[in-house]
Amino acid sequence: MNNYSTPYLIELPKLGSLEIGFITPINTFGDLPFEIKRTFITYHTPDIIVRGRHAHYITEQILVAVNGKIVVNTETADGELKSFLLDTPYKGVYIPPNVWHTMQYQKDAIQLVFASSQYDEKDYIRDYDDFKKYWSIK
Repeated sequence: MNNYSTPYLIELPKLGSLEIGFITPINTFGDLPFEIKRTFITYHTPDIIVRGRHAHYITEQILVAVNGKIVVNTETADGELKSFLLDTPYKGVYIPPNVWHTMQYQKDAIQLVFASSQYDEKDYIRDYDDFKKYWSIK
């Protein structure tokens, strides 16, 4: 049995209508698969830049495009590749631990990230070859 899970799209609550607008309330318990310990925003990223390029040992994340479009590419430890288009603020992609991921942003895209842990550089696998080596021995 694998000791990791796979990325997937998550739909967040969407309340309202076109006439009055929408709100997406996010509750840690019930709406997300983990308790939020950190949030951050990525913005003004040129569309020629690929961000991410790492995996986490323990951190889980949900990435949401609150504006514009973001393409998220993932690779699990067993080599499964997935691509997700984020283009609405009520959908996100769940990134479990042990998943290599990259993001490419369309002009003016803004990304909101919910993370299950505080920032810790030791939680990052930043070299792709190290990611493959680490998980090939598990």
